[in-house]
Amino acid sequence: MKRKALFPGTFDPFTVAHDDIVQRSLSFTDEIIIGIGINPEKKTIFSLESRLDFIKKLYAKEKRVSVTSYDTLTLDFARKKNISFILRGVRNILDFEYEKSLATFNRKISGIETVFLLSEPEFAHISSSLVRELITHKQYIYHFIPEIK
Repeated sequence: MKRKALFPGTFDPFTVAHDDIVQRSLSFTDEIIIGIGINPEKKTIFSLESRLDFIKKLYAKEKRVSVTSYDTLTLDFARKKNISFILRGVRNILDFEYEKSLATFNRKISGIETVFLLSEPEFAHISSSLVRELITHKQYIYHFIPEIK
């Protein structure tokens, strides 16, 4: 059976920490779908199109990674795509507590497991919200954003 993972998020913006989770996950998955969830209640600074375009360009040479968006519940999207498990990165105990509750809920109602990867220490301080804050204050952010090669 193919091991197909969903890495869901808003990815506003997609950071080097997100990229690290994807790169490390490729060692134990056959396919990763990076799913950009559309949540009209979340205020984003990058358009959906620019986020999709950036991530698609980033993984253009990696055939096991695809990028798409969805406007349903993550579990409904996961079922539709025949996902084996959901990928989540965990930076700290606060992330873990939130993600643990969500993972338990998701497993109970869908049977889909969540796999947690602990952030590498050099990425544990990086979050999209902090990068957005730097952007709004016109600060240099490029060491937080993966480089397209």
